[in-house]
Amino acid sequence: MESRNTGISVLYGLGAVFALAIAGSLVFSLLLRFTSIQEASLQYIVTTVSFIALFTGGFITGGKGKHKGWLLGGMTGSSYTLIIFLFQYLGYDSLFSAQQMIYHTCYIVTAMMGGILGVNMSSPGRT
Repeated sequence: MESRNTGISVLYGLGAVFALAIAGSLVFSLLLRFTSIQEASLQYIVTTVSFIALFTGGFITGGKGKHKGWLLGGMTGSSYTLIIFLFQYLGYDSLFSAQQMIYHTCYIVTAMMGGILGVNMSSPGRT
């Protein structure tokens, strides 16, 4: 029963990550389409939104799982990284670059931090 709860928690977190990523992508695509903003000027903002999405997904996963937030967040970040890797490899026949490996390692760590905080915020014993 515990593994089922873990899996459901990770799915909730992944759903949140992809929902935030899709919403962010929509906003950025509209900005690029209807303003004179160039794609290069949004690079750091897109990266920041990605980190916020992974932290939020880890936070939700930790809150749903209620234990081992570092593990649940790590599973959420790793699942996200695996999905992106498979999409890139199978869809574009391209492996991760060294820069992408660094980003995705940081994404996993960020999701782990979100999971730890999510577990601690959902604990019934906190005051």
